[in-house]
Amino acid sequence: MNPMKKLNDCYESISAKLNGFAPKVALVLGSGLGALADEIAVETTVNYSEIEGFPQSTVQGHKGRFVFGDIGGCPVAVMQGRVHYYEGYAMSDVVLPVRLMRKMGAEILFLTNASGGINASFAAGDFMLITDQIANFAPNPLIGANFDELGVRFPDMSEIYDGKLNALIRETASSLGVPLKEGVYIQLTGPCFESPAEIRMCRVLGADAVGMSTACEAIAANHAGMRVCGISCVANLACGLTDSPLTHAEVMEAADKAAPLFKKLIKGAVENIGKAEFN
Repeated sequence: MNPMKKLNDCYESISAKLNGFAPKVALVLGSGLGALADEIAVETTVNYSEIEGFPQSTVQGHKGRFVFGDIGGCPVAVMQGRVHYYEGYAMSDVVLPVRLMRKMGAEILFLTNASGGINASFAAGDFMLITDQIANFAPNPLIGANFDELGVRFPDMSEIYDGKLNALIRETASSLGVPLKEGVYIQLTGPCFESPAEIRMCRVLGADAVGMSTACEAIAANHAGMRVCGISCVANLACGLTDSPLTHAEVMEAADKAAPLFKKLIKGAVENIGKAEFN
């Protein structure tokens, strides 16, 4: 199906359930981080399965629903779980949720994920403000016919992660006493974890953390005119930096352990973003 038709069909399907609700911030919650959505002032929830043609999340720890509500006065659309390229979806389906939230009215995309730490100074449980990304190892979501309704054919990517949003997140972390690292996120396709040689390659390229999502969503959001920010929860040290084999259970355990502090940081940041004025 034509991606624009699919997007419009999904919007038609979900808009009837929103009763005019329009989010300012679209928040994507990654592996082990979905519990934050249970703590917002909820207006309504919509399971992905209720939206005609919407891709379904199949990964453990991803509930697979939208939660619409309020965080500190800021109207939000929260994704409890995302879909990934490695699940077998076309890249246009992987970024469809971001485009759908943009169509709902969201101006800002706040991305979160669980990642593997490449930077030698990182430890499991650290939070990394994403300052830039490397997306060359996954198919670009803008390949194919350009849809002018979304954005221009050749969008600029010199500041994918918005400087003003990053400044607000830094200020929030400082005021809450939450340690915050910064760095470059690299997306590989997965679903297997990386080999030691691949991690060495990622380090040479300048990456600080690695995962299987996020960068493609940031590209699609930037293309559609959204401001983008992101925080990665370093769930484990990447392959070759530890003697232990990597497992999804380890990722979930680390994300669960970091969740209370992570939720505090995200809620505070969204509240401050909601109060901010942008040009």
